[in-house]
Amino acid sequence: MRIEYDPEAMGSAAFYRFLTSVVVPRPIAWVSTISSNGGTENLAPHSFFSIASTDPPIVQFTSIGRKDSLRNVEDTGEFVVNFSSESLLELINATAIDYPRSVSEFDTAGIEREASRCVRPPRVAASRVVLECRSHTTLRMGNSTLVFGRVVHAAADEDCIVDERPSSELLRPLTKLGGDEWGTLGEVRHLSRIPYEEPTAN
Repeated sequence: MRIEYDPEAMGSAAFYRFLTSVVVPRPIAWVSTISSNGGTENLAPHSFFSIASTDPPIVQFTSIGRKDSLRNVEDTGEFVVNFSSESLLELINATAIDYPRSVSEFDTAGIEREASRCVRPPRVAASRVVLECRSHTTLRMGNSTLVFGRVVHAAADEDCIVDERPSSELLRPLTKLGGDEWGTLGEVRHLSRIPYEEPTAN
């Protein structure tokens, strides 16, 4: 027996809780930005995150409402996605607090910065992979804004590279589930994609 859900009858807040409990696991973009005057460096996790294009390389995160990350990207056109590893869970959660825009989460959570190569916002020094981005497009959709950024530079810790690419098993990605649930990598299964073969005539 199924329970049926009507988004309009439930209301947006209740259906949000349902939706984010079934669209799982979600990778987390730990986004660093900087204010237009350079005075405040912000850092916040966004769990609506994906690749939008591979050529050119464009990643996308969603701001529900008008978060500091979105406002800073609109003002400066730049941001950094810092990879979220399970070892950083407590720090990532500490940067999810809804501080005023003038407060730096780097400072409140005691997170070490490092300079980026191509953009103004700093990287998280402890993050094993970073994607430096310049704003490509923003798209307003309902109560949210999709932020698309072209990756102009990337860096990864050399000890997480296997066969010339970052290894998921070494990166130990952290994901968001429903409510206050977080997910870790667990078992990794390797299975090759099956190529299509034209049927042969008998």
